Amino acid sequence: MAVRMDLCLEALSALTGCRVEASAAESQLMPQDVVNIAALKQFYRREGLQELEYPSLGSLSLGGPDDEDMYSAPLAVEGAPPPEPLEGPPIKINPATFFDPRFDYDFTNVKDGDRSFSRGEERYVRPCGWRRVALRVLGYDGGDAWLGTGPDAWPVSYHGNRMDGALGVTAIRRGPALEGAEPGALEEIEPGPVAGETYLRGVYSSTLVGVAEGYCKRFRSRGDGKTYKVVLQNRINPEQRRQCQREGLWVVTVAEGSGPAQTRASIQLALRPYGLLLKED
Repeated sequence: MAVRMDLCLEALSALTGCRVEASAAESQLMPQDVVNIAALKQFYRREGLQELEYPSLGSLSLGGPDDEDMYSAPLAVEGAPPPEPLEGPPIKINPATFFDPRFDYDFTNVKDGDRSFSRGEERYVRPCGWRRVALRVLGYDGGDAWLGTGPDAWPVSYHGNRMDGALGVTAIRRGPALEGAEPGALEEIEPGPVAGETYLRGVYSSTLVGVAEGYCKRFRSRGDGKTYKVVLQNRINPEQRRQCQREGLWVVTVAEGSGPAQTRASIQLALRPYGLLLKED
């Protein structure tokens, strides 16, 4: 059974902080924009900014607490819709060009046990317990090998809205730490902008959906009154990430002094969404 479209739109609204609505016209947001906005809002909040300027959308407020559940106020009258917390004009997307139902998958009752999967020659831990709504992402510049299962494919990672350096991690990078070290050995890098800190400027994601779930967005659907969790399933560029000491955690760093356009480009080169994961809370 397909996931209800109204639920998908509410999930996108929760991720972006914008009221997302369906339209037959050209989409104002594409799947890459969703991960850009979701990731950058947390990043810029960490930087102490109050607004995020985004092309075609204008200024997006960063002032609200991101861990508040959307539509969480109690209903005053049974059957009445909860108050709408989102401000500004709605963002229109065309479901026919935004989603790709050919690749939807229901992992709700899947248990992989000892079964093993890989993407890009790295372990792929499937999002068991979740339902995936596939995003239409074929046709990036450079081809679609990043979405495959072979050696050129990118590994899978999961992003929750509140994942950032507050996880308390130090990043490490692949490469010989000392002369004579084995190829592929892990080398610790400077743990932050100030000596002794563990925070690295950038966007965090995990190879484990359970880690992302702990930092994900929750929202109450106006369609059925139930509360859902939403996580983004991405592919992460193995050349543009840094591994953290915490198992299964990666960071895509953003250089000091990067402007908004350069920051968005850094994220797009490294983190591409291909699935919207939903789970009843």
